[in-house]
Amino acid sequence: MTASVLQLACALLLAPLLPGIINRTKAIVAGRHGQPLLQPYFDIAKLLSKGAVYSRTTTWMFRAGPVLGVAAPVIALALLPWAGAPALVGFPGDVVLFAGVFGLARFLTILAALDTGSAFEGMGASREAWFSALTEPALLLALAALARVSGSLSLSGMLTVTAMGTGAGASLFLAAGCVFVIYLAENSRIPVDDPTTHLELTMIHEVMVLDHGGIDLAYIQYGAALKLWVLGGLAASIVLPRTGRWPVDLAVGLGAVAAVGVATGVVESVIARLRLARVPQLLVAALAMAALAFALAAVK
Repeated sequence: MTASVLQLACALLLAPLLPGIINRTKAIVAGRHGQPLLQPYFDIAKLLSKGAVYSRTTTWMFRAGPVLGVAAPVIALALLPWAGAPALVGFPGDVVLFAGVFGLARFLTILAALDTGSAFEGMGASREAWFSALTEPALLLALAALARVSGSLSLSGMLTVTAMGTGAGASLFLAAGCVFVIYLAENSRIPVDDPTTHLELTMIHEVMVLDHGGIDLAYIQYGAALKLWVLGGLAASIVLPRTGRWPVDLAVGLGAVAAVGVATGVVESVIARLRLARVPQLLVAALAMAALAFALAAVK
């Protein structure tokens, strides 16, 4: 139990560091000095000190969206044994809840965007809903492949079997590749979306939070960092072996999540953003990878 609590506490405390690693990697690749590694912490602290302004046309849903958007990845973190220790909350079938909380977080963000009555935010919400229809089946199939290989329906049992040192390595590597694509799509990263863009006609996720500010924007940024950590930790956990010694597994897990951040920065530095019409092709490819992973696991 102590290891599980520490595992969750490390993720909650260090999650904002992951966007900092990504930004620093992009700056190094581009030959720039870049912003400080801890800049996301400074941004969140600054926003927490500011008040939020609400339009008279919005309802309680607009105010609840950012808060519930933080709660969803916290629940996912409680279910994910990313550092080798058992999850803080685990039960047979928790994998369904794990996948469901991401759909819930997206649904709440879409509702908050639509609540403003803004045409731009409605445009981003429609794109988010369309792409989610492709990412969610891919995530479920990838998790189904893990369940088939491990023989468990709980994440704590599924992630005890990893691609390193198992006969189902091909299936698990395909599942990890699929999860990494989903990680990029769910977190609105290049090549699916550009989190730093200011061109409203090309935005997907960022356009949905244009009307949020102050403490609400701090919740959104922290929730986005948690989501990066959850899916990055899941992708890394599928590949990394377990030693059975939790301090070692924690150090390896932290290094793996940092490596995912570096990989994200490299991808965003060497690949251009896809045209919107090409994004579904990428997500369908991820779905095909997940289906192949499940097929290989089924015939094993």
